[in-house]
Amino acid sequence: MQRYVLTRLLLMVPTLLSVAVLIFVLVRVVPGDIVELRMVLGGSYVTPQVLAAERARLGLDRPLWAQFAAWMTGIVRGDLGLSMWSGEPVAKEIALRLELSLQLAVMATLLATAIAIPLGTVAAVYRGRWPDHLVQVFSVAGLAVPSFWLGILIILFLLSVFRYLPPLTFTSLWENPRANLAQLIWPALAVGYRYSAVATRMTRSALLEVLREDYIRTAWAKGLERRTILRRHALRNALMPVVTVIGLEFAFLIGGLVVTEQVFNLNGIGKLIVDAIAQRDYTLIQGLLLLVATAYVLVNFLTDLLYAWIDPRVAYQ
Repeated sequence: MQRYVLTRLLLMVPTLLSVAVLIFVLVRVVPGDIVELRMVLGGSYVTPQVLAAERARLGLDRPLWAQFAAWMTGIVRGDLGLSMWSGEPVAKEIALRLELSLQLAVMATLLATAIAIPLGTVAAVYRGRWPDHLVQVFSVAGLAVPSFWLGILIILFLLSVFRYLPPLTFTSLWENPRANLAQLIWPALAVGYRYSAVATRMTRSALLEVLREDYIRTAWAKGLERRTILRRHALRNALMPVVTVIGLEFAFLIGGLVVTEQVFNLNGIGKLIVDAIAQRDYTLIQGLLLLVATAYVLVNFLTDLLYAWIDPRVAYQ
């Protein structure tokens, strides 16, 4: 097991390095120039000499390999650099938004998991009967309805029925848990519903596959109870693809909820990415994309560990 964990940890290094190279190249080939965008904003005239001096101040006149080396050196020291637009440290800008996005992703994932696994199990056990049909309607509707649209419906419902509008100013969980949950529970429901639809369908199909296995028939022949067969033999082996889906969706939620964040007036990582791209803020874009990529890599690492816990044979292959 230790060798399995160590191998997965070592594989993260070249993966993140490759991602960093890709991010740097992609950011620099995108059309647009932050210097012109910032200094010529509003139609004012700026001489080419002033623009050149500003590019030199930001280090944009240096060769690309030198800029990349400086970025990598800073990351090794734990410094993501300064935002080219605001001048604030990139790490500080990210930290201000990360708490909100991370908490929203965790809440949506917990809600989705709590809904998806029981419903997927019921649908598989009662395949072709009315509970299965109800679950199918639930999951298809969840896949068809965009999260932001469901968020708008939730707000309209709260306003029209209860005359209640969720708080619009973010409050940290550590400062006021009640106000924090009152604000984030609604976007978590909107996002978690779609998320649970995906996981429910995956749970159902994986469990149906496992229930056809010979060892399940053997368990039935031995006279074991349905609950025991599902809990000890079927569900545990069916969880591996479900864990993969949950992990990938969780990583996506950290930076991919741009529209939903706008609906609920949340300034999370998703909105920061859009603002950074619109402003051509190279250092901030690089830091944000590297954060999202790191989230994916870490989630995959944790998923691999869960694989080994669910099926110990994985660690010895």
